[in-house]
Amino acid sequence: MTQLLNTLYVTTLDAYLRLEGETVCVMVDQKKRLQVPLHHLSAIVCFGAAGLSPALMARCAEDGRSVIWLSRTGRFHARLEGPVSGNVLLRQAQYATAVDSDKCVALARSFIAGKLRNSRQSLMRAAREAHDPSERETLVNGARLIAGNVRRLRQAEDLDTVRGLEGDGARIYFERLGLLVKVNSRDAFPFDGRNRRPPRDPFNALLSFIYALLLSDCRSSLESVGLDPQLGFLHVARPGRLSLALDIMEEFRPVLADRLAVTLINRGQLRSTDFEGRPGGAVLLGDKGRKIVIGAYQGRKQDSVTHPVLEQATPVGLLSHVQARLLARHLRGDAPAYVPYLYR
Repeated sequence: MTQLLNTLYVTTLDAYLRLEGETVCVMVDQKKRLQVPLHHLSAIVCFGAAGLSPALMARCAEDGRSVIWLSRTGRFHARLEGPVSGNVLLRQAQYATAVDSDKCVALARSFIAGKLRNSRQSLMRAAREAHDPSERETLVNGARLIAGNVRRLRQAEDLDTVRGLEGDGARIYFERLGLLVKVNSRDAFPFDGRNRRPPRDPFNALLSFIYALLLSDCRSSLESVGLDPQLGFLHVARPGRLSLALDIMEEFRPVLADRLAVTLINRGQLRSTDFEGRPGGAVLLGDKGRKIVIGAYQGRKQDSVTHPVLEQATPVGLLSHVQARLLARHLRGDAPAYVPYLYR
């Protein structure tokens, strides 16, 4: 198993990163604030206008280390990329699969089956912990409806049907996600459903930010095994869109991103004051809030879970890598189907 490497997240807007020997130095106001050995890092993610020295960018490109620039809200801006690597035969298999409608539908069913089953698992877990009988019933009913969509997914014969079942399942799930928040935090973090571009409440702003972190990790995982993160099977290919990264991200949304958001709220690690309002009704995470979320996200990646296919303890930070490898095996013809990650 590959060693779990860390991602360096740079949130200080005027930070400058430079190469010093075999380390990365983070400079703020011409003072060294942090020094990290290069071999400890798999990626560098910069929020806002943080800069890198040419020498550091060249070294990262040479090593295949990802450098990504995001906006303050987590929206993708740019990515440093070195020479193209990976098995060309694997990418040929990926491209051939992308134009085979039957294979695309089969993979799309797998991605969404993982998402829906993990969504159902989250609602059932919340139902077991619920104290209010009416809320428990609402959660159980939602889980039952999502289970019905999973069963209908098996008969889906085209992508539109798969997407329709996914959309309906997401609606059912998000109508109940607010019930996972403790009663004493619901006034500060109301949730009436998913909204984005821009998010209009703190809960949605938090979800959007964590999704951006997760998407970045999924992209890196796909590239590490030689797959093209832009050519997916469920999400439509568009210029600049990480369609395949969005595909494999689906199964992780409920159990990695949504659960982390709820945990941060329920533990009081985030408060409404950690968010900022913007003209037009947009709500964004503030500087302090971003640092709290990034720290919790990195900490969660160090935890271990039992992977249902490998049947061994796997760091959470490597789950997307494992799924990328499973997908590559299937595309090469070494596995009859792609098995999504199912949370236990």
